[in-house]
Amino acid sequence: MSPMRKGFFVDLGFCEYEPVWRLQLRLVDLRSSSAIPDTLLLVEHDHVFTLGRRASMSDVIEARAPVFKVERGGGATYHGPGQLVGYPIMDLSGMRLDVKQYIRKLESVLVKSLRRFKIETEIKEGYPGVWIGERKVASIGIAIKNWVTFHGFALNVNTDMSYFRCIRPCGMQPETMVSVKELLGAPLRLELVKEALIKEFEAEFGLNLSPFPPDKWKTIAESVGL
Repeated sequence: MSPMRKGFFVDLGFCEYEPVWRLQLRLVDLRSSSAIPDTLLLVEHDHVFTLGRRASMSDVIEARAPVFKVERGGGATYHGPGQLVGYPIMDLSGMRLDVKQYIRKLESVLVKSLRRFKIETEIKEGYPGVWIGERKVASIGIAIKNWVTFHGFALNVNTDMSYFRCIRPCGMQPETMVSVKELLGAPLRLELVKEALIKEFEAEFGLNLSPFPPDKWKTIAESVGL
């Protein structure tokens, strides 16, 4: 059995989208130069719509929140309160993973995390994300620079799903999207989901994640206005 590699995680709490986007780009450069190890960012964003490489403004039906065109794959999506967003900054070449294998591992992390709460989900070939029947509870859209990943996944936990009606999420009908709250019939504490996800992420990727060193983190965060 291979030894666990060391990595960092950062729980950003509640943050606006744009500074976290800048933060990802900064961390990608640091990871590319081996200045930091693989790092997982977890965040809850204020209301925002993002458009991936396959999306355009025609996918926005009603701009109830700011809209950003970003580097990730996929179409339009929504981020907002009650949704757990993860941005893994990881060197795929070091793990000898191709893009498809990496996405499969992200899906596996989400499937196993939800199973801890008695929610059985599945993956669908050609439709990145995590599904329960014909409804989608988690979305995945990634970008890669110098074989380092950024952007990532969004799990609808206690999300206000009405915002999905403002867009065509990944080209689908808004009603396709579902939340954990809807599936369970009650809200689920986001902190519990974070704990489950970190454990499954460590197991899936062979990582031992520890908090980012505070002094180094402060310098990085200040450099992007976070």
